Amino acid sequence: MLNALTLSQIFVLDQQEALDFYVGKLGMEVRNDFDLGYMRWLTVGVPGQPDREVLLEVPGPPSMDDATARTAREQVTKGAGGGWLGFVTDDARKTHDELVAKGVEITDELTERFYGIDFGLRDPFGNAMRIVQMAPNPRPPVA
Repeated sequence: MLNALTLSQIFVLDQQEALDFYVGKLGMEVRNDFDLGYMRWLTVGVPGQPDREVLLEVPGPPSMDDATARTAREQVTKGAGGGWLGFVTDDARKTHDELVAKGVEITDELTERFYGIDFGLRDPFGNAMRIVQMAPNPRPPVA
């Protein structure tokens, strides 16, 4: 049946601002940037992970009429766009400090958990993200 998950999507309100954030601040790379006429197909990915991309899509045609797109933009702005991204890093503290220095909005400070160290952040449009440094042998707490 299925072999891989290769593409995910989140809504953004401005694709150039999204590039500035995802490439300029998070360090992702542009994978595709095509003008399809009815929309711009803009994907980014983590360097060294060529088989996974994120489509940075502006709500609108061809998948939405104007009223639906307006509602979707309102939801994204409120942080309720329905999408979020999860990333892994080798050093959560260093990554956190670098992102803070770049002005990234941190929504949940560094926290040690049974599975590792993680923190939350938000892109300029309200989309949530988590970055985790995985523990070597994560073990859930015993209830």
